[in-house]
Amino acid sequence: MAGGRPEAQDHPPENGFTPLEHPVPRLLPHIDGSVLPSLGGFGKHQKQLVVLTWIPALFIGFSQFSDYFLLAQPNGTCVQPLVNQSNWTNSSLPVTVSSQITDNVSTGEGYGDGSGLLCACKEWRLELQTGLSQNVVTKWNLVCDSAWKVHIAKFSLLVGSIFGYLVMGVMADWFGRHPVLILSVLFMLVFGLSVAFSVNVTMFSTLRFFEGFCLAGLALSLYVLRIELCLPGWRFSMTMVASFLMVGGQLLMPGVAALCRNWPDRDDWQVLQIVIISPFVLMLPYVWIFPESLRWLLATQHYRRSKAMMLRIARKNQVDMTTEPSGVLSELEQELHKKPQRTCIVKMMSTRNLWKNIVVLCVNSLTGYGIHHCFARSMMDPEAQPTALCHADYYTMAGIAVATCLALCPAVGLMGRRGGLLTFMIITALASLLQLGLLNLIGKYSLRHDTVLRDTLNRKFSVAFSIIGMFSSHAVSTLSIFFCAEITPTVIRGGGLGLVLASAGFGMLTAPIMELHNQKGYFLHHVIFACCTLLCIICLLLLPEPRGQPLPESLADGETFTRQTLLHPGEQHLLLAKTDGDYSRVHDTPLHLSATGGATVAAATALAAVPASYALATGGEIIGNRAIANGV
Repeated sequence: MAGGRPEAQDHPPENGFTPLEHPVPRLLPHIDGSVLPSLGGFGKHQKQLVVLTWIPALFIGFSQFSDYFLLAQPNGTCVQPLVNQSNWTNSSLPVTVSSQITDNVSTGEGYGDGSGLLCACKEWRLELQTGLSQNVVTKWNLVCDSAWKVHIAKFSLLVGSIFGYLVMGVMADWFGRHPVLILSVLFMLVFGLSVAFSVNVTMFSTLRFFEGFCLAGLALSLYVLRIELCLPGWRFSMTMVASFLMVGGQLLMPGVAALCRNWPDRDDWQVLQIVIISPFVLMLPYVWIFPESLRWLLATQHYRRSKAMMLRIARKNQVDMTTEPSGVLSELEQELHKKPQRTCIVKMMSTRNLWKNIVVLCVNSLTGYGIHHCFARSMMDPEAQPTALCHADYYTMAGIAVATCLALCPAVGLMGRRGGLLTFMIITALASLLQLGLLNLIGKYSLRHDTVLRDTLNRKFSVAFSIIGMFSSHAVSTLSIFFCAEITPTVIRGGGLGLVLASAGFGMLTAPIMELHNQKGYFLHHVIFACCTLLCIICLLLLPEPRGQPLPESLADGETFTRQTLLHPGEQHLLLAKTDGDYSRVHDTPLHLSATGGATVAAATALAAVPASYALATGGEIIGNRAIANGV
């Protein structure tokens, strides 16, 4: 059941008349079919620009995963307890701080057996296990009663990203992709470097909000520019290369943190923050070397700028536009008098199909990122600390992300965008339902007398389902974002993609919320997202299939980008043929008259079957007899 834009059908002329003139089809709205092929297609110039969008993906990966190191929870040892406490039997008692954090925040009490006084300590010795010797938590002793500030710091980057996707997406549609890209780079350098010089956790959290805001604008503008540079056959592969580079930043982040350890005259976390922000300086020359999106210029009727851009691209691709037979430049010359027209994402609400597609993808993105944390939490050792992140778990999640990117390429190539998204969503739903239901059945009915073996089997199944669920949910999230970029029109692509990315941010926001509440309600949290996966499976059937289709440019293009029906247009007319009969009062016929009515209909049908010639002859005989009787 392939989807796409319905093609114009050739209907025969009505009443035998044919029009004298056929309207000449316009070339400028067909960018993938007319404009880009006349400029050399996906030529050397476009490939160079796509490579320039890949390079920052590695730096974005560093920034997105910096929380795992800057805000990692340490293990602590109480060096000097309070003098008035008599329960301490040793002057140096090791205790894991992250356990005491969640316990004190939620209940204000300890574990019992005298351990409720573990936070009653004057001096801690905190030790990190994430590559750094000191981070924000150890710098300002964000433990016990101050542990909630760590979660606020985690919120700040995610909330800033959510607002950034929404605001920068609208700005990218209104002012262009290039201004948003440059402004995001400049302010990313300003706020990102300022974070390294924070004097308290309040300043750190505030600056991280603006850093996330700028990071969102940078990621969104690069994503849109990369999509709009490519022809239909290149879009997915070029996007997946950027995803690989972003995952590469996740894999390299522990090594970068280890290199920043024990730096003289600076705290480790300050050096790490400077190291992950400084590479964005390489993007400052993009002001001159990276152009505005030609697709956006044509879609918004910036025809004068489009002409200069087209001549530049043709020169870079070594295409002679003076002899080009398509007539794109000549048509552009006739449109230079038109004024630019901008469109806001709010106009999406006046459409019938476009808003439905974007809402479905928003729910998919929210569900994918939200349930990913549920699987990640289930995969961790229950005896480990809830908020601690060891290297094994980190590399496991990074390895799953790499496997997801590797599996997406052949899956989407075989099944398409919608088929691949539906398949991975079904796998996610099965993994979550089996983990929630099957494990309880194992614990209730299987191996009831062997507790150790039962727990071991339960744990192995939980880890297996968690890995499968993380794999499929990551694929759902990645493919939902790409799906939205393909079906959203150019005039509102920034705003539409911003909505889906913001929904993904809300899904990721559930992780620190659960940590803040000491993992209470975790099972209900997983159940809700499992139900959402079932809803998404049904809604995905409403989406079109954009593989091989040109990108929609206007709202009208996006509105006609619908799922193709099972029947051909001609077959639909046969099934829905109009009749002249009026059946509006059929239901008013009494039941006791149904037999008489049936006989009457049968008689009428038999009379209607009388040949017309017999009726005509009989009528002529009657007329002749009447004429004789009248003396004619």
